[in-house]
Amino acid sequence: MHHDDEPVFKRSKWGTNHYYYNPQNPVGLALIVITLLFVGTMLILMANRAGPFAAPPAPKPWNPPAYEHSWPPLSPTGTPGVGAP
Repeated sequence: MHHDDEPVFKRSKWGTNHYYYNPQNPVGLALIVITLLFVGTMLILMANRAGPFAAPPAPKPWNPPAYEHSWPPLSPTGTPGVGAP
């Protein structure tokens, strides 16, 4: 039996200052269902390592730029190591 005058939160009867969702209130019952769905979804995502729990993408292998310069510099005749006169 649902009563709209029931509070959404009730104080715990365990002697602590903790509160819990009141399933007698429709809003409290909705909060219970939403919490269970959210926690269940997060647990499934964690188990499958999906969504925000996915592993970061593997870094691309290092690929240095092509070497475009030769040393020693080429001579005007195209022979390496022979400097210009």
